[in-house]
Amino acid sequence: MSNTKWDELRMELYALDPPPVWSALSTSGYRSKPDREWFYHFKDGGYESILHLDIQVETSAQRELVRSALKKVHVPGEETPYGFRVFGYPADGQAVDFI
Repeated sequence: MSNTKWDELRMELYALDPPPVWSALSTSGYRSKPDREWFYHFKDGGYESILHLDIQVETSAQRELVRSALKKVHVPGEETPYGFRVFGYPADGQAVDFI
């Protein structure tokens, strides 16, 4: 995903109240600790190494708000039992839908 898309996603999710918890897996294999801060922490270090981003939702209402935000930005990803996964770099041969 481009830096512009990551920034659009960041600002949409930052605007939610309460913002959802996120955790990112980097291309180096490092998984960040769960975090709820989208404005500074999410963009810290840039976006180039984000393999995928997991977004955790706590309620069905929050799931709908996050789904709506993701659809607005139109990102590659999937819905999961705990929330959503947004792909920075899909695996080779992986079919990816857009949320």
